[in-house]
Amino acid sequence: MAKHEIVMPQMGESITNGTITKWHKQPGDMIEIDEILFEISTDKVESEIPSPMAGRVEEILFPEGDTIDVGIKIASIEDDVSVPFGGGETAAAAPAKTEAAAPAAASAAVETAATESGERKFYTPLVKAMAKEAGVALSELAHIAGSGSAGRVNKADFEKFLSTRGSAPAAAPAAAAKPAPAPFKPSFTASDRVEIVPMDNMRKAIAKNMIASKMISPHVNSIDTVDMTNLVKFRNGFKDEFKKQEGFSLTYTHFILYALIQALKEFPIVNASIDGDNIVYKKDINLGCAVAVPGNGLVVPVIKGADNLNITGLGRALNDLVIKARSKKLTMDDMTGGTYTFTNNGSFGILAATPVILQPQLGIFCVGTIKKTPVCTDDLAIAIRDIMYATHTYDHRVIDGEVGSKFLRHVIMTLQTMDAASLF
Repeated sequence: MAKHEIVMPQMGESITNGTITKWHKQPGDMIEIDEILFEISTDKVESEIPSPMAGRVEEILFPEGDTIDVGIKIASIEDDVSVPFGGGETAAAAPAKTEAAAPAAASAAVETAATESGERKFYTPLVKAMAKEAGVALSELAHIAGSGSAGRVNKADFEKFLSTRGSAPAAAPAAAAKPAPAPFKPSFTASDRVEIVPMDNMRKAIAKNMIASKMISPHVNSIDTVDMTNLVKFRNGFKDEFKKQEGFSLTYTHFILYALIQALKEFPIVNASIDGDNIVYKKDINLGCAVAVPGNGLVVPVIKGADNLNITGLGRALNDLVIKARSKKLTMDDMTGGTYTFTNNGSFGILAATPVILQPQLGIFCVGTIKKTPVCTDDLAIAIRDIMYATHTYDHRVIDGEVGSKFLRHVIMTLQTMDAASLF
């Protein structure tokens, strides 16, 4: 019998770890190919991970509740078929008979190499790309002392290796001279007037990522009002016909997504990302749409190639993603690859909000509820109009106030002047 390692799969390009929430098998149990082996939770999604092979579970190295870095061995299976799980080029040949097998295939994004002692090391896609560009083989990478979690080689380790390559081996990073002061931690005691409830894994991950985003991106908010009166009138007269044709409701979100796409085409830097000192421009517009899932926090599925869809196509794509989100059937492909995000706080009756950017994107657009409001017209008359607040939150590292505000103004003018009937 051959023993094969099971490693923590990589569930997305920005995800570095996952929490084991449930083991479906125990040591000694037999398992079939594509049968669920374990469940994991990340900040983006909860997934069931199938076995890529049939055999007997030999060992499980981590209990439920542990958070493990991508690429770390967590179990092993004995099998006669030599099919690895989660690493190396042969991982791409592993069977993928169901949609649930997609997360397992994603783990191939972490490459491995063996040292002389037989130890296996794991490398992120960024380090792999840097090594390929510099002409460094995986066997040479194996000799670099990694400072990351579980000894993983990170970008800084690789850059240090390149600077000393050919002269002396890279030394292990020196320990910090003085530890950082511990953050303030309040102390609470449970009583009949105080209830303490542990966060679930998704909430902990969301909290961690929101803090990280605020530390990475200097957030700036441009806010203005949108006169939605014409769109309100059009929707009221067309919504019944639309629902009869499509089977789902026509919402203001569909018009806003359409307007965002026009602005992103005009200001491509808002659709970009930052990689070190480089700006990464993306040719595709993939719109993330925040969806509140009762009892399960917030998820952000992505409409891929949104710039290639008309307004009806946007509505269909969004409706499909909302149904999958609320039935917990989103795949990792549904959750990754976003280039810009939209969130609608107006559905909760809120006037305005300033959201947090979803890394590594550079902006997020938020709208509030539509309220009938008295306004002063150009001829100095008072009229009742349907007014909505819109917030464009952007990363001030590369998007200045001029561009950020012009982007918002472009969205507003599109919504206020569009001929909605011509879009259907």
